[in-house]
Amino acid sequence: MKTFEVQFRYRDRNEGTVESTVKVDASSLPGAVAKAAREFVKGLDRKQRFDMNKNGLDITAKSAGTTTEAQTQKSAESAAG
Repeated sequence: MKTFEVQFRYRDRNEGTVESTVKVDASSLPGAVAKAAREFVKGLDRKQRFDMNKNGLDITAKSAGTTTEAQTQKSAESAAG
């Protein structure tokens, strides 16, 4: 599993531009975007969802590396010398 960082941005009627960043573990980029989108939309109320649908949703996704377990093992090995 890889860790992906997915950023969402949309225009809200009161607050202007609203941004949110979510980190998810998934095996592929499309899967990570789908998981993060579900989590993000669940957190919105009815009016926010309407604004998002009306004005569009910008999604930016990038890989943040492999799982934390693998990173922890690598850092422990490098510290041991």
